[in-house]
Amino acid sequence: MPTVTRKRTVSAPPERVWNVIANPERLVEWWPRVQRVEEAQTNAWTTVMSSGQGDRTLRADYTLLEEQHPHRRSWRHEVAESPFERILTESVTEIELEPAGERSTAVTIATRLGLRGFSRLGGLQMRRATRKTLEGALDGLEQLVGEGAD
Repeated sequence: MPTVTRKRTVSAPPERVWNVIANPERLVEWWPRVQRVEEAQTNAWTTVMSSGQGDRTLRADYTLLEEQHPHRRSWRHEVAESPFERILTESVTEIELEPAGERSTAVTIATRLGLRGFSRLGGLQMRRATRKTLEGALDGLEQLVGEGAD
């Protein structure tokens, strides 16, 4: 199972970053390709995302796995009975926050992918695409919470 990890220090205190990552409805503000969030509850939500080409939308359901305020949050993409079932057996994302100075936070985002069937042969492409998504998420988060981003 490939795991892709990206890390960045953002110019915002951990609590400010936590307030964004702990609210699924705010994913539209910082997670790449998320157009809207539906049926958001404390422990589950659905995102509506644009496809890679932007010509159609995809729905993805998520379940909260763990939350340790204000340090760690992880969720599972529910791939069973979804368009993603063809290529994935599992997809789990975890975000960790660590103070990095007085008003900065080290943000680590890791996604663990379980690839199905022939998709295992495309592991390099999946890692590359996931790396791009996580970098985009960090870019969006940094723009949203960074100093001067009010």
